[in-house]
Amino acid sequence: MRKSLAALIIFFITLVTGGLAMNQKTPLRAVIVYDNNPYDQRLQTDWGFSCNLEGLEKVILFDCGTKGQILLSNLEKLGLKPEKIEVVVLSHFHHDHTGGLSELLARNSSLEVWLPEFFPNDFKEAIRKKGARVVEVTQPAQICPGALTTGVIEGPIKEQSLVLESDKGLVLITGCAHPGIIKIIESVKSRHKKDIYCVFGGFHLGGLQPSEIKAIIAGFRRLGLKKSGPGHCSGDAARRLFSEEYGSDFVKIGVGREIIF
Repeated sequence: MRKSLAALIIFFITLVTGGLAMNQKTPLRAVIVYDNNPYDQRLQTDWGFSCNLEGLEKVILFDCGTKGQILLSNLEKLGLKPEKIEVVVLSHFHHDHTGGLSELLARNSSLEVWLPEFFPNDFKEAIRKKGARVVEVTQPAQICPGALTTGVIEGPIKEQSLVLESDKGLVLITGCAHPGIIKIIESVKSRHKKDIYCVFGGFHLGGLQPSEIKAIIAGFRRLGLKKSGPGHCSGDAARRLFSEEYGSDFVKIGVGREIIF
């Protein structure tokens, strides 16, 4: 009798704890796989940007850097398999964000490629010929549960950014932020009516005067950004000033950096 009761108790404990484990949300994991700023010394830096995202319904690669050889090499050294990528999101039509796509498609053509509709037709057709599906973006749309495109945001160079939903708030990833980083943040906050926990990626602040960068940092604070991670085209001055302002909430972006949300 005692053995039967003990076995029953163990069964219910296993059932409950197992159920809790099944209900636990998978962490959102972002890994910078291409950037001109160093972080992991095993990896090669190069001008451009790419970020691998796991923990969603689909594995997403945001931008593809400049050179496919470097992209694939960095993915391999990080233990990230190109064959597992399901969606590629391209922010804008600059080679340092699209250049690695061709070699990635040679390894994995079973992809959806989400790109702004204004991309050249021959670029889109080249993707289709390799077997991938092209999704042309104009308006904000859901890529998969928890991941959304901002849609094309107007500016000197039109661009889309990526919005992720996390338990801590929204996470915004930018390619180069050509329309203006503050404009992009304001657009996301206005549409989603939620706080943005973190923004990282290219902020396009290279060459600006310190006073101009400080005004943008003040805009981040006004808009309630808890964490910031300027990388790629943000410039050394911006990275230093953001670091001074944000302290422990500064996210140092470089190739190989892993961020868990």
